[in-house]
Amino acid sequence: MENNIKNKVVVITGASSGLGEAAAKHLAELGATVVLGARRFNKIEKLAKDIQEVGGKSLAISVDVTNLEQVKKMVDTAVQQFGRVDVIINNAGIMPLSPMDRINVAEWDTMIDVNIKGVLNGIAAVLPYMKEQKSGQIINTSSVAGHKIFNGSAVYSATKYAVRALTEGLRMEVKQYNIRTTIVCPGAVKTELLEHITEADIQQANKDYVGEVGISPDSFARVVAFAISQPEDVDINEIIFRPTAQEL
Repeated sequence: MENNIKNKVVVITGASSGLGEAAAKHLAELGATVVLGARRFNKIEKLAKDIQEVGGKSLAISVDVTNLEQVKKMVDTAVQQFGRVDVIINNAGIMPLSPMDRINVAEWDTMIDVNIKGVLNGIAAVLPYMKEQKSGQIINTSSVAGHKIFNGSAVYSATKYAVRALTEGLRMEVKQYNIRTTIVCPGAVKTELLEHITEADIQQANKDYVGEVGISPDSFARVVAFAISQPEDVDINEIIFRPTAQEL
């Protein structure tokens, strides 16, 4: 698996915890140079240092994915430091689940900004470089909720359906530039996402469920590594993975 990962420059958003943190550690172990983006700079700075202390290559950059100029600056810095960008993992996301009749409009807006616009900003930042290189891979984190609707997930699921639609449209448009695109749809994984749920009953129900069947973020890291590791003429377009015990 290492052969097509080693020495690649991989930008990861939402790298301060959960899926992004696990992916950063795993890809660095496989020889990638990882550029870590998140709002919580103290966390990604520590992660970058931890990676460097065991011989890996990493760089931490504070970024709010809802701000296009910050995302562009992150990618520009990665190219200035390392000469290119081979992969971006648009992973930053939030999941404040709630039934629509509770009218949490501010949460709806934030999910749209982070989960959809954040992905678009990442695409906008890397696409000029990847077109010029005639190579690259854009990996966008969707969810099983991007395939299924469940209680309280309507708006969250809508954002994750959108990620799938955007990525499929992108796939069709970038073939001429030799750019690969991958949608990753995790099921119940134990991360901080549940902490974003402000409705106490919905949060408890999801914590109980994920606590029972949820799997480690390392599962996401291995899936992402699999997609990147394929030969350049192989494009893994979508991966859905769940805990074996998950029926949803």
